[in-house]
Amino acid sequence: MDMTPEEYQTLANRLAPPSPIVRDTALAFLVGGLICVLGQAIQNGWIASGLPLEDAGTATSCTLVALSALLTGLNLYNKLARFGGAGTLVPITGFANAVASPALDFKSEGFITGMAAKMFQVAGPVIVFGTLASAVYGVVLLLLG
Repeated sequence: MDMTPEEYQTLANRLAPPSPIVRDTALAFLVGGLICVLGQAIQNGWIASGLPLEDAGTATSCTLVALSALLTGLNLYNKLARFGGAGTLVPITGFANAVASPALDFKSEGFITGMAAKMFQVAGPVIVFGTLASAVYGVVLLLLG
């Protein structure tokens, strides 16, 4: 059966199930918001334990990364992502999941050639372009005074 790309796209759109965008958006908002509330509660806990605000922010980030990696290792973050969709992409937890997940997927290939090599497969470009963007932003700020 020969089809043009336009005919194929029309057929695919007709056969694809409708996307529940309102429900997906609400769940993403709810789950993302709950992750942020958890982060704020963790930060409040660090402050209550005597850390200054700046150190509490650092400790909160480290705690969220550790929790995300732990939940990824227990295959719970994946289940949360299936439920909450884009809401689990809250930067720090989503990034930790993006680093930990490939590492777990390739652990059978060995520590160096599997876990270590594949760990930054997804997150590597984010790190590279994030670093590049911050350098460009710094130069622009320097030039603008």
